[in-house]
Amino acid sequence: MRIGLTYDLKEKVPASQDHPIDALEEYDSRETVDAIAAVLTSLGHSPVYLGGGIDFLTSIVREKVDFVFNISEGLGIYRSREAQVPGVLEMLDIPYTGSDPQCLAVCLDKPLTKQLVAAAGIDTPKWRIITNEKQLMRTSWDDFPFPAFVKPVHEGSSKGVLLASKVDHAKDITKMAGNLLEYYRQPVIVEEFMAGDELTVGMVGNVPTRIVGIMRILPKTNKADFVYSLEVKRDWEKLVEYECPAKFENSVTEKIRNASARIFEVLGCRDFARIDFRLSGDGTPNFLEINPLPGLNPNYSDLIIMNRMMGNSYENLISSILNAALERYSHVSKESHRHL
Repeated sequence: MRIGLTYDLKEKVPASQDHPIDALEEYDSRETVDAIAAVLTSLGHSPVYLGGGIDFLTSIVREKVDFVFNISEGLGIYRSREAQVPGVLEMLDIPYTGSDPQCLAVCLDKPLTKQLVAAAGIDTPKWRIITNEKQLMRTSWDDFPFPAFVKPVHEGSSKGVLLASKVDHAKDITKMAGNLLEYYRQPVIVEEFMAGDELTVGMVGNVPTRIVGIMRILPKTNKADFVYSLEVKRDWEKLVEYECPAKFENSVTEKIRNASARIFEVLGCRDFARIDFRLSGDGTPNFLEINPLPGLNPNYSDLIIMNRMMGNSYENLISSILNAALERYSHVSKESHRHL
């Protein structure tokens, strides 16, 4: 089967001098694309490099692919950018891995996602949205819980999630939120900071969805109010330890598993995703955000790390994602399935 690969490489995405330092953080490396292509080849398929942006639009018309393995993050700062490639694929009736445009657009919008998750009865930290400088200046924080956390509304890959994002006073919110409004050119979310353990949950498959692993992120120094920030992720081998499977009490683990499955279902995710939580003092998982298009770098992406720590191979994970997607499409030929 000819399987197209859609992606956005860091070196292909233009970034101007006034962009923030993490402007290209969510885009992929050639290493990731080649690793996925190698797995597809080992499964008997023929990978076709389609790229992203205009290259993708040209290639998808020219190349006759049977299926697409999509890891494209989309271009621009639009909150629906991750839906760009899936939207085109659906218009052309080409099947693909991962969530559909609606899910991807919703999940990149952090406040909207939190509203849906909260409506489903799942705990999430209190929050407020600041859309512009004028609103920021007239907002009172007298009844808002501190410490708080400030981050852009629709970014991924920890863009704008910095050590300085945790704030202790209203004046700190004004400064941090003002900077984010200017640099990221989008609203910001101010969220109650949960001081408990930070963890992430990897998921693969559809009905039922399989939990790849529950991974706790532990700072190597006993630092209070640890923040799993962009700076930490860039130097993760020196600054944090990963515990997977996370050593929680059985009752806490069960709460995390149930919340993860419910969130995946409520948001309409497909094939794979990664969900971030912070525990409250009583061990209740509080939903932070979800990534329905998590990174698949073979060395340092969180989903890959937890998969490896659970004793599974990279090849097995990529194959599982592809199989989950293929099973959703009844019109995929038996010949295509035979290669798996």
